[in-house]
Amino acid sequence: AFGGCTDARALAAAMERAGIPGVVYEDVNDPHGVGVLTFSENPDFFVDRLRPLLNAPPFAALEQKPEYTMLGRTYALGYEPDLADVLLHRPRRTALNPDWKWAVYYPLRRSGKFAQLPADEQRVILAEHGAIGMAYGAADLAHDIRLDCRGLDKNDNDFVVGLIGKELFPLSHVVQS
Repeated sequence: AFGGCTDARALAAAMERAGIPGVVYEDVNDPHGVGVLTFSENPDFFVDRLRPLLNAPPFAALEQKPEYTMLGRTYALGYEPDLADVLLHRPRRTALNPDWKWAVYYPLRRSGKFAQLPADEQRVILAEHGAIGMAYGAADLAHDIRLDCRGLDKNDNDFVVGLIGKELFPLSHVVQS
């Protein structure tokens, strides 16, 4: 995440010229703020290709907002019928869908109390949570990108959750639900 940006299109063009897949989001809370989302199957990409881009114009002139920087990896729960789609293809399709211009990304840390619940109670809570998310997805109101960030996040969060959709309200509402 960055501040001091007056032309988000220039950032997107620089990413495209460099062959960096991703999205540049304009920050609704900061008229000069942007968020950059990119992805790769190879972790070296973030140091070898992305880092040089972020240290060159037009990115170099921006002010980084480290408090909003999040890094994670896709994960599976073990019941997915198409593992490659869940881990590699669906997150990319979701992030790059031009019809879904709104996004809310937030870190998530489970409380210690949740971890202390019996496994059966945890499953019930997670199933309810999943059913809410699937209902919003089926209605094309909110689509998620879920990343595991344990060991990768400077604030020691467990997950990064991204909610993407056509409108802002359903993204906020799914979190509320």
